Amino acid sequence: MYMCNQDDYKENENDKEREEASLSEENSKGIRDIGSVITGRKDTLIHCLTIIGQIEGHYILPSQNKTTKYEHIIPLLVSVEEDPNVKGLLILLNTVGGDVEAGLAIAEVIAGMKTPTVSVVLGGGHSIGIPLAVAADKSFIAKSATMTAHPVRTTGLTLGVAQSFEYFQRIQDRINTFVSDNSGISKEDYNRLVLNTGELVTDIGTILDSNGAVKCGLIDSVGTLSQAIDCLYKMIDADSQ
Repeated sequence: MYMCNQDDYKENENDKEREEASLSEENSKGIRDIGSVITGRKDTLIHCLTIIGQIEGHYILPSQNKTTKYEHIIPLLVSVEEDPNVKGLLILLNTVGGDVEAGLAIAEVIAGMKTPTVSVVLGGGHSIGIPLAVAADKSFIAKSATMTAHPVRTTGLTLGVAQSFEYFQRIQDRINTFVSDNSGISKEDYNRLVLNTGELVTDIGTILDSNGAVKCGLIDSVGTLSQAIDCLYKMIDADSQ
C-alpha cells in the first residue's frame, strides 16, 4: 500500500515537472516572439502581455522600429479568453502610437473580454496607447509615466479637400467615444485635451503626468506593478465566486 502511494506521488511529481518544463518552454518562446509570458500563483495562471513601441498595422514598419504587430496580438487575446486555465490578463504598455485602426481593433478586443484585465502604463502611453490603456477593466499608471493625447494624423499623400478633414474627424470621434466609454473622462473633456493648442510647441494636444491622468478620469489609479498584480488577483477571486 505504501509503495503504491509512493509511486502515485512520484508520478504526480513527474507530471508537475513536465508541466513546468512545458510552461517554461512556452514562456521562452512567448518572450522571444511577442513579449508575453504566463505566470501565476499556485493554481491561478495569468497571462502577461507587453505592448511596446509602435502598433504595426496594415503596413510593415522599418526594421529599426520597435513594434507590436496586431496580427500577433489579436489571436493571442482570443486564446487567452478561450483558455480555461488562464484566469487573468496583465497588459504592460509603453507605446508611441502607431496604426490607429490596428490599435483600436486591439483595444476593442480587450474591452470585450470576460477574462479579468488590468493595464499598467509604464514610461508612456502615446496617442492610440490611450485606448489600449483604458480598454482594461482596471487601469494603472506608473508614477513617472506620461500620456499624450493628440489628434489623428497621417503620412504620405493627402488631398486638401473638405472630405479629407471630415474623414479625420470621424476617426477622431471614434477614438474619443471609445475612450469616454471605457474610462471616467467625458467625450467633451477628452476632445479638449486632444485639441489643446497651448501646451506643445510644434503640435496640438496635451501631455498628462500620472496624477493628471488620474485626476481627469482617464486612468483609474497611480500604482506599481505589484499593486496592479494584486488588483488582478482580487478581480480573479471575485470573478470565481
